[in-house]
Amino acid sequence: MKRAIFPGSFDPFTLGHYDIIKRGVTLFDEIIVAIGVNSSKTYMFSLEERQQFIREAFKDEPKVKVTTYKGLTVDFCKANNVEFILRGLRNPADFEFEKAIAHTNRDLAAIETVFLLTSAETSYIASSIVRDVIRNNGDYTKLVPNSVRVK
Repeated sequence: MKRAIFPGSFDPFTLGHYDIIKRGVTLFDEIIVAIGVNSSKTYMFSLEERQQFIREAFKDEPKVKVTTYKGLTVDFCKANNVEFILRGLRNPADFEFEKAIAHTNRDLAAIETVFLLTSAETSYIASSIVRDVIRNNGDYTKLVPNSVRVK
């Protein structure tokens, strides 16, 4: 069984994330969306809200699981018998950053990173932009799945 982890903070979960996962399920038998827990970061949405956003978005897709983790992504992969890390690339800057992480991960464990280019329709979406739109009372609904709603 080919299993991949799609790690991130998902604060919030965007249409870009959704697109990568939807396309990833055609490549893998299971995708574990793993929300990294970083106690030094301040999040707009609680961990429980972020999990619910993703679970609701993929409620009809049994190949997608949602969990949380602390520590190194490769340690999570080894502990859960995951051989692949799935990542999305929006632009050349993403590639340079993600390439360095992928090389480091490969040095630490026998884990391959698989990159998917974001679709043209979602390539401009970043969680930081969505948070800014939300903070300023803009229409964020065009940037996130229907499961993401601000109370």
